[in-house]
Amino acid sequence: MAELTFVADGVDMPAVDEGLMRRWIDAVARTFEKSVGDISYIFCNDEKIIDVNRKYLGHDYYTDIITFDYSRLHRISGDMFISLDTVKSNAESLGCDFSGELMRVIIHGVLHLCGVNDKGVGERAIMESCENKALALLSELQNSKR
Repeated sequence: MAELTFVADGVDMPAVDEGLMRRWIDAVARTFEKSVGDISYIFCNDEKIIDVNRKYLGHDYYTDIITFDYSRLHRISGDMFISLDTVKSNAESLGCDFSGELMRVIIHGVLHLCGVNDKGVGERAIMESCENKALALLSELQNSKR
């Protein structure tokens, strides 16, 4: 069975409902006709994310998420580093709550694994639309759980 893991590296582990996350990620992947393999989330701080960005990607800037894609054919797999510092500052600047922004970042990485990009012309709008659809699906799953 595929593993979904959450690890904290130098930060406190955020509150994450692992069962809900598994159902959500599976549901989002299915919308792209993908299945879910092994996915690891490594929650870290800005110091760690910039180190990873410099070491593995040659980028010298902070970011909220770095996704390492190990997907094969229709099975998504990867490691995702998420800076909780940047998630927090983004939430503050966007005027939204930390939890909501964290969910957006968590699924952003999954969308990358599913083949959605956000760097080219017009791709950012497509990514945002996919994020919004995925967040609506999360809300549906949370409401059906109650």
